Amino acid sequence: MTSRFVLHDHRKPSPHFDLRLEEDGVLRSWAVPKGLPDDSAHDRLAVIVGDHDLDHVAYEDEHKTIADEGTWEEHDRDERRFVFSLHGRDGVRRYALIHTGGNQWLLHLTKEQPRSG
Repeated sequence: MTSRFVLHDHRKPSPHFDLRLEEDGVLRSWAVPKGLPDDSAHDRLAVIVGDHDLDHVAYEDEHKTIADEGTWEEHDRDERRFVFSLHGRDGVRRYALIHTGGNQWLLHLTKEQPRSG
């Protein structure tokens, strides 16, 4: 079974993004204030928030749009670190979520990226 992901772009109450990964019948969710890391910024704060229902994977309204969507795959996981790839609209990118304490995580763009082509 393929697991889906969605990256929501929220405009209210304050601009931020939500990364949602389908797992165990729900969408695990992290608020990422500055969006996914890219080649110029390898790390972003990610705050875990409550799980969402699966119907949220396609949800949009006047304050929330889908910035990216697709499938994801897990590569490695333990209690402090979770490595995964997002297969989105513009290709595949590999990330790590690193638990830094409480509800805070660090979303890291890994140095090793999947080869395109």
